[in-house]
Amino acid sequence: MAAYGRPTLRDLFDESPTPHIAHPPRTHHRDYYVATDGSFREASGGLGVVIETRDGETVARRSVTDAVPDNNVAEYRALHLGLDLLATRAPRDASVGIVLDHDDLAANVNRAALAARQPAHGPPHPYRVPVTTQYHWRGIRARIAGFREIRAARIDSGVNPAHCLANAPDQYAFVNDEPARCVLPSLTTESPGPQYPPPSRANRNTGNASD
Repeated sequence: MAAYGRPTLRDLFDESPTPHIAHPPRTHHRDYYVATDGSFREASGGLGVVIETRDGETVARRSVTDAVPDNNVAEYRALHLGLDLLATRAPRDASVGIVLDHDDLAANVNRAALAARQPAHGPPHPYRVPVTTQYHWRGIRARIAGFREIRAARIDSGVNPAHCLANAPDQYAFVNDEPARCVLPSLTTESPGPQYPPPSRANRNTGNASD
């Protein structure tokens, strides 16, 4: 987000691995991108959400306090909130890229996305979902099934635009007063250009790269 001196969500997604998902680079760009984060403290917790189109236009932001029992619940609740917000502002045939700094949640999202496309086979690997997050995980899976395509990428918390919104909701509460927007991505056709595999598919560590 430009407001925080960060790259756009599209850039973060493109540069980050997507666990358990393999796809050609021409399909890597999404219609919408969602960044979420959850924080947990003994006194209170917080949820942060940033949603953008592929053009970098802000669709919605949230920074709210939330009484959560642990960090896992905070992360799952934040994603649940983000997908609920997007579902009211985007068409059902949209493709969605999610950026998270929670490894297991990103992996679970991609497993659920694959399972939604092949219900007879289920996820490629069993879900690893904390018991305390079961109800939110159920809602997340319903939202995943409601969009045409969803993929999650794993990023570091230091570059997550939702991190500050989750950790300082008292300072960023003003974003909750932003008017509701339903922003459609630009319909202009992008030139495909050279096709390079995203980081999660690139064979980056073999040492056999040639000029």
